Amino acid sequence: MKTSRIFILASALFGLCSGLVSCDLTSETKSTFDESVVFSNKTLAEYNVLSIYEVFGHTNSHRGRYLTYYGHNTDIEVYLQDLEANQNSAKPQISKYNITVNNTELNRKDGPYNELFIGIERANLAISGLRKYGNIESDSEMAALYGEALVARALLYTELMKAYGEVPARFEPIAPETIYVNKADRDVIFKQLLSDLEEAAPLLSWPLKSEATQETTRPSRAFALGLYARLALVATGWAQRPDDGKVGTGNEGSVRKSVDPMFAEPTELYTKALGYLQDIIDHAGLSLYSDYEALWKDFNNMVTKAGKEVIYALPMSHEGDGRGRWNYTYAIRAEGGSAFFTEKADQSKGGAVGPVPTMFWRYGKHDQRRDVSVVNFHTTPAGSADRQALSGGEKWYFGKYRFYWMTTKPYSGGNDDGCKPVYMRYSDILLMAAEIANELGDLVSAKKYLKEVRTRAYRGYESEAEAYVNAISSKDQMFNAIVDERALEFLGEMLRKSDLIRWNLLETKIEETRTEMQALSDRSGKFADIASNVYCKYSPDGLTITDFWGYEHGQTEAPEGDGWKPYLDSQGSAPSNYFSMSEKKMNSFYFSAYSPNQRQWWPIPEVSIIDAQGALVNDYGF
Repeated sequence: MKTSRIFILASALFGLCSGLVSCDLTSETKSTFDESVVFSNKTLAEYNVLSIYEVFGHTNSHRGRYLTYYGHNTDIEVYLQDLEANQNSAKPQISKYNITVNNTELNRKDGPYNELFIGIERANLAISGLRKYGNIESDSEMAALYGEALVARALLYTELMKAYGEVPARFEPIAPETIYVNKADRDVIFKQLLSDLEEAAPLLSWPLKSEATQETTRPSRAFALGLYARLALVATGWAQRPDDGKVGTGNEGSVRKSVDPMFAEPTELYTKALGYLQDIIDHAGLSLYSDYEALWKDFNNMVTKAGKEVIYALPMSHEGDGRGRWNYTYAIRAEGGSAFFTEKADQSKGGAVGPVPTMFWRYGKHDQRRDVSVVNFHTTPAGSADRQALSGGEKWYFGKYRFYWMTTKPYSGGNDDGCKPVYMRYSDILLMAAEIANELGDLVSAKKYLKEVRTRAYRGYESEAEAYVNAISSKDQMFNAIVDERALEFLGEMLRKSDLIRWNLLETKIEETRTEMQALSDRSGKFADIASNVYCKYSPDGLTITDFWGYEHGQTEAPEGDGWKPYLDSQGSAPSNYFSMSEKKMNSFYFSAYSPNQRQWWPIPEVSIIDAQGALVNDYGF
């Protein structure tokens, strides 16, 4: 079923009203069909459920604002564009923890905050309609649509809360008396979402077990249970919160944990979440790709068939539509005019965000994820083809995302690439299970889950992975191993910021990384035996780099043999220190005005505050 064929109830478009836009809900609404007809008919009900996801493809929603700006800067991912921009420049403001309520990229009526609430209102209408008219107690197909609507609403709220912190709690269709409401304590929302996911999961099929779960762009039971575990970890973790009872009062707040017994004493919640993760492991039929590169080649070719490693991918509009700016933002930099742009766009694409330069050395030499995830070259036009070229010590790119891997549907070179961002993978299930088992005191199980992820990474060198995991002997060691493993496994997938916040490591890890980058720039400490310059070899046609020299420890002398090309700067000279970084690069993680812990969230945008008629208030000094 394609999401382009949708009948949206007029009231889903009419209100939005999370305190978003002024509107009059007392007038009579009109729709193609009466609600009782729509939600008693499987086809029409499905159209309405599918319409929930349509907001992801809107120009200034997930497509071009949320996904392109959320998740950096962290200890592993950093914004590369506008490096020289000042603190008042809109784009780096978002990444560098200095965002304002009137930031011109996000302060829009059609921006992510309002658009996510449009989707939530559509979900609320679908949930309400299916409860009233869908015969969900005896019709399994209608029950599955009801479960999907619950999961879709939980997904939208997850996205809202990880960016904005506290937001209004809306779990019923908007009525005149609920047009304007203030933010709610996040614990209230977490409890509702966890309850919804528990209700939804049994109504949904496992991947490939129904027509609706053939593709990863629609939720399966595995995704519902995995999202439950993800939310359980976030809800019980650290976060910047207003003082208790002070949400929506302009309170400065602090970084703390919940005081709600359900989350403050989470043994029962963790036990349940671990059980759900084990249910996925035992019954979902999922597995890790043995070849990490093959996983990402499939991503670039928009393989969304369920039943493999990817559990859920964000649907960027309907099949065949090229919406979305994922590779456009995150792929290896491609200079304008590249031959693999079908329309030969003059503008350079990709490389707006990249790995922190030191990430290369956090991977083990035999970790197959390293050369897939973090690369130090870009592509540049060379006649009718493209040539790979070293990028210099400051510019590193996410190798998971490559325009030249997009062979099934080549990238046009326009503003959309059609890639479906990976939202949850089976490796996340295993690492969440390891983390929760460790919190419950079961180190043996935690090691088992971690080992599966680690051994895949060290394919061909499995004994190294096994030795690493077997050496873990305490809860603290396991926690630190999971913190490290999630960085290596999910680099460039924008999960890290949320992880660091819930671990209370956001500022700590960024500061550790700044120190590490200084050592690389100085070639001191553990980087003392890194080369002053790097070299590469090319394929016979001179287009593809086939080997590198100077990145591994101890490769300090020029390489022997023929065919090696040294890196030369724009003046045609070999640098005295390839990895030397500018002061701007060293300080690129955040502006000095605020620390990351003072600006963990984006503010609710000014346009939404104004339209809320005084009912909606930002906290944290915004």
